[in-house]
Amino acid sequence: VQLQASGGGLVQAGGSLRLSCAASGRTSSNNGMGWFRQAPGKERDFVAGISWRGGNTLYSDSVKGRFTISRDNAKNTVYLQMNSLKPEDTAAYYCAVALSSVASASRSSYRYWGQGTLVTVSS
Repeated sequence: VQLQASGGGLVQAGGSLRLSCAASGRTSSNNGMGWFRQAPGKERDFVAGISWRGGNTLYSDSVKGRFTISRDNAKNTVYLQMNSLKPEDTAAYYCAVALSSVASASRSSYRYWGQGTLVTVSS
């Protein structure tokens, strides 16, 4: 499975961005998917996860209520709508395909990773 993330960029605090992650190769429609982020000098942290049918979602406390994860299995694409962005949201955002069909917040639950897309939020 290859993952191509896009949609990152520079935005002012309070603004919005929508990230997309398209999967190709052996499709991931039966697998959970997730978004993680990594700021410079920090660990890669969980942001959001979604089950393969999209019925179950998970969010980190830091983004709950501001970010929304969704997926379109017909397009093999997962999205991350980010609203009310804050400077502390600045990071490289990575999408990933889980080993199973469920949503998960654990890095070890994910097998395939995209290359990352950079989000910069200015104050």
